[in-house]
Amino acid sequence: MTLQTQIEQKLTALAPDVLQVENESHMHNVPANSETHFKVTLVSDTFDGLMPVKRHQKIYALLADELSGPVHALALHLYTPSEWQARGGERPNSPNCRGGGQ
Repeated sequence: MTLQTQIEQKLTALAPDVLQVENESHMHNVPANSETHFKVTLVSDTFDGLMPVKRHQKIYALLADELSGPVHALALHLYTPSEWQARGGERPNSPNCRGGGQ
């Protein structure tokens, strides 16, 4: 099972309306087929009434093993359904890599 699939499976615990896990490793200075850089877009009622830091902490708790090991970077875009709707169902694009000696 890929690391991306493991992340997706763990995040289903939050009963998401929308869940997108994107492996962005190819955008960075890492070996081919790496699974080190991910972007997560998650929309869930679980986030109602929670400030962004508390939302992030929920994700960090679920992905503790991955974050202590193979995952180097994790971009989180976490919304309630009403926030997601207000955004028109769009999340920010990731910036180009600026590190890794490029």
